[in-house]
Amino acid sequence: MSDRERVSGTGRLLTGVVWALLLLGLWLWGREVTDVRHGVSAPATGDMAAVGRPPDVRLPPPHRPLGDALPQRVDIPGLGIQAPVVARGLDGQGAIDPPPFDQAGVVGWYAAGAKPGAAGTALMVGHVDTETRPAVFYRISAMKPGETVRVFRDDGRIAEFTVDDVQVVNRDRFDAQQAYGPRKTGRSELRLITCGGTFDRVSRSYSANVIVSAYLTGTAL
Repeated sequence: MSDRERVSGTGRLLTGVVWALLLLGLWLWGREVTDVRHGVSAPATGDMAAVGRPPDVRLPPPHRPLGDALPQRVDIPGLGIQAPVVARGLDGQGAIDPPPFDQAGVVGWYAAGAKPGAAGTALMVGHVDTETRPAVFYRISAMKPGETVRVFRDDGRIAEFTVDDVQVVNRDRFDAQQAYGPRKTGRSELRLITCGGTFDRVSRSYSANVIVSAYLTGTAL
């Protein structure tokens, strides 16, 4: 084996390890992020693809991915959401760290992953509610394929995503690769993630996760 082949193989191994750790962290986040909650239950429940895409919805073709730029704001016109975005990392257990509850109107972007609008799958998380009121992603389970999500970037461009799938994933059947992995290679994709299902006051956790999947279909200035 040549030195180049050994380096290439090592690089692929490291990439696989990093991706596996990320998926593990997201799975842990899905199980643990709301364990301190006491309030309102989420608006939806069901199995993987319980909402999904109706067969008669025609979706636009994907737009070519943009270059890297940092996200600043997320707009969801159909829900009246305009929320600032903050970069987040992983917590001490390796799970993605959402914004604190006193920033319930803020969306967290996993900064070590893809940037929204660039090639790959960008991950954004937000709370469904707090102890007293709905939070930024309270209504995303009501989204439907064909709806628009806009991400304002620090290069002055607006990445426009079209929703192609809405899933409510029960945690006892959770598949991190299926939930968070890319749907189609070469696209710019976006995931909006929050808690869903029913809230168990004994375990202080929700029974499911809501995952809205979207892909880049246009840009604006």
